[in-house]
Formats: sequence, C-alpha cells, structure tokens
Amino acid sequence: MADPASVLILNGPNLNMLGVREPEIYGHETLADIDAACKQKATALGLTVDFRQSNSEAELVTWIQQARDGQDAVVINAGALTHTSVALLDALSILEMPVIELHLSNIYAREDFRHRSFIAPAASGVICGFGALGYDLALDAVHRLLTEE
Repeated sequence: MADPASVLILNGPNLNMLGVREPEIYGHETLADIDAACKQKATALGLTVDFRQSNSEAELVTWIQQARDGQDAVVINAGALTHTSVALLDALSILEMPVIELHLSNIYAREDFRHRSFIAPAASGVICGFGALGYDLALDAVHRLLTEE
C-alpha cells in the first residue's frame, strides 16, 4: 500500500491572530481550529497534512523549497505577502506539484492593492472568499488534482 499523499499547508503573516483580528472579515475561527479541521478533512480524503504558520517571509520560502522533498502538494494562504512577495512566487515556481493559493476573504471585494496576487502565476488555482471553508475546498482540490495525475 502506498503512503498517503502529503500536503503542506502554509499560513503567512498575521494568520496566527485569526479569531482576534477583524473577525468581521476573517471570521471567529482560530488558526488552531482550522488546523484541526484540515487534519480531519485530510484523514477523510486519505491525505496527511503538515500545517504551519510564520510571520517571516524567509521562513515561508525555506519551507516551500523543502516541500520538494517529501510533499505532494502545497496550499498557501500567504496573507499580505500575496500582494508583495516575488520571493514566494520564485519559490513556488520551482515546485512540480499542485499549489493552491487560498484567502479567507474575497480579495477582489476589498482594497485595490489586494486585487493583485504575486503568487497566482505559480498556483494551480485560487480559492478566496469562503472563510475557513476555503481550506476544506483546497484539500478537495488537491485530492482531485493528485488523483487525476
């Protein structure tokens, strides 16, 4: 029996403040709540999840580079770095696996500067505006992409 596919879920700056930071935009669930839900969903899909958060762009880049050895897909909610980081784009572009860009809020219904994603060109797809449900949808997408390969 083959090992279950492994998904790296990365969360960028300020996502450790979910449940506290602007709940009217980001919801009341904490990152720990989302982590637990992702692990439950992954198990149901026959996947494993490595769920991480960092406020450091450099640490996120390092984790993306390391994903080449041992991960089968990446889901990334880069937070504000989505709109500024060429370094994340470059790191994600190296990956030869599904990459799902994720946002809790609908970035296209917000300030103009949030409409531009630097990382979207490296993504297989983008999910935004569904709150914490977006993580569930991202895992469904990853499962489908890996199953269809």
